[in-house]
Amino acid sequence: MNRTPNALQIFFHRVAALKPVSRLLSRILQPADDFILFLTRGKHTFAELLLPTIVVETVGARTGERRTHPLGGFVDGDKYILVGTNFGSQHHPAWVHNLRAHPQCVVHAHGSTGNYIAREAEGEQREKYRQLAISYYHAYEIYEQRAAPRKIPVWILEPISASS
Repeated sequence: MNRTPNALQIFFHRVAALKPVSRLLSRILQPADDFILFLTRGKHTFAELLLPTIVVETVGARTGERRTHPLGGFVDGDKYILVGTNFGSQHHPAWVHNLRAHPQCVVHAHGSTGNYIAREAEGEQREKYRQLAISYYHAYEIYEQRAAPRKIPVWILEPISASS
C-alpha cells in the first residue's frame, strides 16, 4: 500500500537524506532491522519509520545462501517495486547482485508471504516507477546525484502464479 508520508516520516526523510546520516544508515540499518525483526517475530522493522517496508528473501549471488533484506517496497497492483539506491553509494546494494544472479525471491508483506520473480525495469517503465518512488521519498533524487555515474536500478517483483 502506497500511503502519503505523514509529518514524522517527512521529517525522517529530510534527516535521512543528509550525507552523514545516509552514510550512517547504510552501515547500521540492516543490523537494526534484523534485530527488530527478531524482537517482533518478523512483523516490524526500523526502516518502517522511513518507507513502506517489505522483507525480501534472496539467494546470495556468490554464496548461494538465503539472505533477508528489509527494503522500501512500493505497490503497483500485485507487483512490488524496489529501488537500489544504497543511500547514494557508488556501489549497488547486495540484494541487487543477488536478484541479478537468482531472480526468484520470497516476499513477506502485510501479513502474507509469496514467491516472486524479479526483473530490472527499463525505459518508460523504469521512469514510471522511479517517479512513484520519488513521489513518496524525495531523497531518492539526492541519492541518484550522489551515486552518479552509477545508474540506480529499479526492480519489479511479479508474483509467480501457482500454475506456473
